[in-house]
Amino acid sequence: MSMDTNEARRRAQTLFKKEQQLREGQQAMAEYQAQLHAMREKTARLRALRLARDAADKKKARPAKQKGAA
Repeated sequence: MSMDTNEARRRAQTLFKKEQQLREGQQAMAEYQAQLHAMREKTARLRALRLARDAADKKKARPAKQKGAA
């Protein structure tokens, strides 16, 4: 009888560990996806700011060159 109880307990513990690992893996993947999404949003925002800054710099540079050439 105790052999069956011990076997059942061992199987239950093994099953619990597998389920726990699955949950932890899913949680880790969700965190990874969230970080990836945040990084992509930040990159897009910074790129837009950089392009706007570069466009503004080009507009400032053009009149200066025209005045010097005239």
